[in-house]
Amino acid sequence: MISDRKLEHLRICKHHDVQYKNKRTGFQDIELIHKALPEIDQKEIDLSCKVFGKKLESPLFITAITGGHPAALKINRRLAIAAEEKKIALGIGSQRAAVENPQLRDTYTVARENAPSTLLIGNIGAPQIDYANKAIEILDADILAIHLNPLQESIQPEGDLNAKNYLQSIENIVNDVDVPVMIKETGTGVSSTDAKAIEDTGVNFIDVAGAGGTSWAAVETYRSKDKYLGELFWDWGIPTAVSTVEVSQNVNIPVISSGGIRSGLDAAKAIALGADAVGIALPMMQEAFNGVNEIINYIDKFNKSLEIAMFLVGASSIEELKNADLVIKGETKEWLNERGFNTKKYARRK
Repeated sequence: MISDRKLEHLRICKHHDVQYKNKRTGFQDIELIHKALPEIDQKEIDLSCKVFGKKLESPLFITAITGGHPAALKINRRLAIAAEEKKIALGIGSQRAAVENPQLRDTYTVARENAPSTLLIGNIGAPQIDYANKAIEILDADILAIHLNPLQESIQPEGDLNAKNYLQSIENIVNDVDVPVMIKETGTGVSSTDAKAIEDTGVNFIDVAGAGGTSWAAVETYRSKDKYLGELFWDWGIPTAVSTVEVSQNVNIPVISSGGIRSGLDAAKAIALGADAVGIALPMMQEAFNGVNEIINYIDKFNKSLEIAMFLVGASSIEELKNADLVIKGETKEWLNERGFNTKKYARRK
């Protein structure tokens, strides 16, 4: 059952190390250029941004990871309370379970009940055209995310391995719903080619969800009796920093950078590479097991470290941060150069 699987996912993410082993996000190869003369007042730095008409106090999305089991209700309530207080966006895990089993609706509706003004993001799979409007209604969602998870499906014992006509399904959903649509990967990244194909369907947002954070191959490895495939593909994917560049340079729609982002410094690097916002999932869920205050403390530390990073590059707003000078080094530079991207353009943009 879907509900049982969701509970297993929660338990595994709480009790096991499900992050990438040997592949990192690539942000360790990104060096923001320090300004000894920032010429701004740190106290006047503005972290806010606007997404589809809603103002967020920082460019942080709590991205989808929970829902579909009674145990998730408490987690989603705490995440919603924190998101509402800190005025950031909140994504919820796949709503397929609630569409198919109305008894699970409250594990999702609890979000809007506790976050009446928050930017809420619903979630369905690409083939689930018939679920789209129902998912939006259940959550009272401002945005609908369509998740892409071919790696997870490949490792999952009960995975759906038919990925034919995904683009057509996405386009049909875009045309059928009345809210903006976001495409989000689930931890293995999006290439420039796929990003352009996605944009052509009419979607409004892409969350790259690159490699280096949570590995869903790892999560499914803990569920599987045969560990071979999960361990073999544990580190599969496009590193988040690479995917952020590939997507942002190839589309004209907003981009969220997620996948292993753990601090405001990571976020500053992602935004300077071209992202409009960033997402964090696993650490938020882990803090939610402890309580609302722990989530809020994490958000406060994130915002403070982002503010300091912006001060040190002389950026008083998120838009100014997008033009901060940086150097791309190491494997990330090698990867991007081999893919035909000019990494030098970031070094002297001002």
